[in-house]
Amino acid sequence: MNDNGDVRDFVKKRYGEIAGGERTGCSCCSGSCDTVEQSRAVGYSAAELASIPEEAALGLGCGNPTALAGLREGEVALDLGSGAGIDAFLAAKRVGTTGRVIGVDMTEKMVERAREIVEKHGYGNVEFRLGTIEELPVDDASVDVVISNCVINLSVDKERCYREIHRVLRPGGRLLVSDLVTDGELPEDVRRSFDAWAACIAGALPKDDYLGAIRQAGFAEVTIVSEKVYTEPGLDERLEGRIVSISVEARR
Repeated sequence: MNDNGDVRDFVKKRYGEIAGGERTGCSCCSGSCDTVEQSRAVGYSAAELASIPEEAALGLGCGNPTALAGLREGEVALDLGSGAGIDAFLAAKRVGTTGRVIGVDMTEKMVERAREIVEKHGYGNVEFRLGTIEELPVDDASVDVVISNCVINLSVDKERCYREIHRVLRPGGRLLVSDLVTDGELPEDVRRSFDAWAACIAGALPKDDYLGAIRQAGFAEVTIVSEKVYTEPGLDERLEGRIVSISVEARR
């Protein structure tokens, strides 16, 4: 297993390059590096993509958690690993002016880019904070719903992530996360590959272990609401059929 700090540093560098336009955002869940095609492939509709600033969509992610989270007017939503803000800005439309969306990302360039979009387009109900998903810069019991899109698998300590999510949710609050899991164990050389970590592969847990981490953190009603086998041109043949994109709902 790679050291958590080494993995984090590599991932921050890679996603900082994507935020700065030095690298295309084709690291998760689609064979295309075109951001619109990639976003459509994982579940965003043309209408959704047209409703937010184009620069918020970087072609990252493995699902569309805002479409499944049942966000309501007036709720406070927290987006983990918010990147340039695609899910946060979609959530902002759902919670309305009486609600609020907080995005948290550990990559400085991503947070800078998202904040620039907020200022440029006048989003009054969205803010972005710099921080990690293992130690969220969010108060206890202060949010109604947590969403995340292909980010928790980037952490070596997923149970800690879910304990943090449990901490910041209000009693009765819910989470809806899209992530990659595996059908069985991955080859050791894949687990040790920094490129595979940044591509959301190496950190993926077996599905039962992933769901177990959510339950272990104290969540109830843990349910898979969508599931799809991950495919990508050039995928290591040892991984074919063994990487699965899931969306999971649970309640505090």
